[in-house]
Amino acid sequence: MANKILVVEDDLIFRETLGLVLQAEGYDVAFCGDGAQAIDTFNRVQPDLVLLDVMLPGMSGDEICRELRTFSDAPIVMLSAKDESDDKVAGLEAGADDYIAKTADEKEILLRLRARLRPIRVSEQSEGVVKIGPLVLDTVGHEVRRGDERISLTPLEFSLLLILAENPREVFSREKLLDKVWGYHYKADTRLVNVHVQRLRSKIEDDPDDPKIVTTVRGVGYKAGNG
Repeated sequence: MANKILVVEDDLIFRETLGLVLQAEGYDVAFCGDGAQAIDTFNRVQPDLVLLDVMLPGMSGDEICRELRTFSDAPIVMLSAKDESDDKVAGLEAGADDYIAKTADEKEILLRLRARLRPIRVSEQSEGVVKIGPLVLDTVGHEVRRGDERISLTPLEFSLLLILAENPREVFSREKLLDKVWGYHYKADTRLVNVHVQRLRSKIEDDPDDPKIVTTVRGVGYKAGNG
């Protein structure tokens, strides 16, 4: 069964061109050109992934992303004609999994979408349960618990935490995390990792400003802490 992709984009020419590319790859594509209608369209279509323009009439892409994150963990990839750092960070902080400039070529866009739609990688040694500090990761149910409390993570956040939990002695550079979690085998903006680590910490740490579960190794990257 084909993955469903919702494209929320008000530029008709770009929307139709992107739609043809996605349909040629076998995706089931739905469209919405108005930010104010995006949430209703999402609920009707129930897509596996959302391609979301930043600048939209009625409601901005960042606003839509924040609203979707209140009830859905579907992958969200932001699209923008601008490639400025502040715009990227704002979209990621709103809950997006990735950010693509509209100037990106078709191959790069398709590679990133495939990476977001792939299943979470789980090692054969996990046996269904992995621990990191006070957290227990259920790799079958894709759940994270602290005691009786269930912590809601997006699939990408779960994958990021799982990579660290499965390799408690390893320090991961940002570039290696981009490869392992996002599937980037080429140079990309490492701030993507930084923002997602901050989002993850806000959900799992008692004090995100003094993290114990996902710690920073200055000048190198991130590792699993003792909790």
